[in-house]
Amino acid sequence: MLAQKSQDLAPLGMNLLDGGGVFGVWSDTASAVKLHILDPEDTSKTLHEINLEQSDGGIWTAGDDRLQRGIKYVLRAEGPEGPRHAFNPERNLLDPYARGLVRESPKDYHCVAIDTSFDWESVEKPQTALGESIIYEAHVRGLSRVNPAIPEDIRGSYAALGHPATIDHLTALGITAVELLPIQAFISEPRLVNLGLINYWGYNTINFFTPHMRYASEAKRAQGPEAMLLELKGAIRELHRAGIEVILDVVYNHTAEGGHKGLTYSYRGLDNSSYYRQDDQGNYQDTTGCGNSLNFGQPMVQRLMLDSLRYWVEELKIDGFRFDLAATLARDESNHFNPRHEVLTAMQEDPVISSAKLIVEPWDVGMGGWQTGNFPPGFPEWNDRFRDSVRKFWLQDVASYRSSGNHHNGVQEMASRISGSQDVVSEGSPLGTINFITAHDGFTLWDLVSYNVKQNSANGEGNRDGGNNNLSFNHGHEGETSNSSVNFARRKAARNLIGTLLLSAGVPMITAGDERLKTQSGNNNAYCQDNVITWQNWDPDGHRISFQKTVSHLIALRKQLPALRPRSFTKLDEPTPEHDQMLWFSGRGDEMSIEDWHNPERRTIQRLTYHLTSDGSKQGVLLVVNGTEAIKNVSLPKPSGAKGFELLWDSALELPPERELVLTPGAKLRMVETSIQLFRVL
Repeated sequence: MLAQKSQDLAPLGMNLLDGGGVFGVWSDTASAVKLHILDPEDTSKTLHEINLEQSDGGIWTAGDDRLQRGIKYVLRAEGPEGPRHAFNPERNLLDPYARGLVRESPKDYHCVAIDTSFDWESVEKPQTALGESIIYEAHVRGLSRVNPAIPEDIRGSYAALGHPATIDHLTALGITAVELLPIQAFISEPRLVNLGLINYWGYNTINFFTPHMRYASEAKRAQGPEAMLLELKGAIRELHRAGIEVILDVVYNHTAEGGHKGLTYSYRGLDNSSYYRQDDQGNYQDTTGCGNSLNFGQPMVQRLMLDSLRYWVEELKIDGFRFDLAATLARDESNHFNPRHEVLTAMQEDPVISSAKLIVEPWDVGMGGWQTGNFPPGFPEWNDRFRDSVRKFWLQDVASYRSSGNHHNGVQEMASRISGSQDVVSEGSPLGTINFITAHDGFTLWDLVSYNVKQNSANGEGNRDGGNNNLSFNHGHEGETSNSSVNFARRKAARNLIGTLLLSAGVPMITAGDERLKTQSGNNNAYCQDNVITWQNWDPDGHRISFQKTVSHLIALRKQLPALRPRSFTKLDEPTPEHDQMLWFSGRGDEMSIEDWHNPERRTIQRLTYHLTSDGSKQGVLLVVNGTEAIKNVSLPKPSGAKGFELLWDSALELPPERELVLTPGAKLRMVETSIQLFRVL
């Protein structure tokens, strides 16, 4: 592999040794590269200028006793002119492998040589199996910004992420992994700065090795990059101590340098023609919608990403990654998506990187960019088909029925989603699908059941930004209301959505705040809102507390019952040990017919799932779905060996059931409109 061969070249970045250090940076087209050690008192001045020498593979290196811990430094590069180049020998550039950064001004950053050592106190990674994972997508700052249980001086910081109050909330829910929106150093786009806004989500990376400075507490920021890194490591250690994994949302598809007229911080000034995809005239081939796309046809760009991933796994004990716009990472020289791309293969073959969970967002905005189901095994995918199908079934179809008397969709698509999306994923098992109803972008769960139309005026783009096809339903009133019947219908719809997520085959991902029905007031693109719009609500009312108890209950059931998390797709004719089975029944209690599957008005279905243990016994659960706007009397099935069905959850109830209810096979089950019930098979 080309990416692997590049690893045999000289080390890159600042490598501190006894009595000095060795530095390396890659540029295939530069004619000269210099390292400037800055005056610590006045970083506009250079104390020492070190000329780097070019070695094999376009790597420029120097060994010097002045390369010491704590020095502040930048790079400068010279090279040819032309449409594909952007050299300027007077421009300060960041080391792509810098472990520490300092921000002097919005346009002025410099690197710091740091010691990365840390005492992990023998705390081991949780190593939770993917099939047992409950992922919680969260924003470091927004998660704790207004949590009164956390000291004010660390709210919104890495320290708060590892605080007992945060961890207690996650463990009470049953979360096994927190997936953090980008924490690799990023900056805000000039357009946002001019509007008085910021890039809140963080999908605008400036450096792939350095933690974002703003998420460190004020005290640690004042102490410098080493202290900030230690604070982040401390949070990861405490999460691990509690059995919670840390997954990073990473953005390797583009950089913060934007289009060819954007600001130059690093890569463009070092080797624009190699780092970025562009034509012979220097026009960027943008498949990300962010102005540029990194060129993963270039082995050294591949190495940059692979080295960065290894660093986060080895140095910060990160447990997994979610790759933003991952289709861009696998585009070949013709700019076509290639599921056998070198960079994907290199990740799978690397013993360090492959030890982590490798989750992909399987699309970008380029030609042929929607690649859900096309990534190779080993890369579980965000399943947008699950999101859309479940929203249609519980929201859009109900809205359609109220307006026209027709649902448009029966149970066939829904059954495919709750059984693991075998028609979509390439993994060969339900573990290939990361199921979600909401994510950071789009409506929150509560807004999904409360708004038909986005409300994004606060973003300064005239409400033009954000998606319009939200598959939402306001239940008869747009936005917040005091109407109790509307609010009850919304809460039941939210329970149906979260219940479907947590009771489906695959790996569930919950968006932070949804467990308490957080609203963003209809903003479905809050990427630039660092305020109460996006911050987690730590003062929930009674209904929101009840909903949180429901989420905790469903997660506990999922953990207790292996039949809710099958590891393989159903094979009805192969009842072998450790094999999961799924049987489907109509509302009449008999097996689903072809007509049942294809009739859009047949919206009542029963899924009987068995987990077969090594001793030959069966553990089963029955999921009953009424997707109609009418009360249904459902006949329970009569499976062989079943003695009864014990009620475990009913979405029509505000809280989990407190009294035991057992029904016999074949009994009539009364279900209210648009609801779910879950039973244990006795």
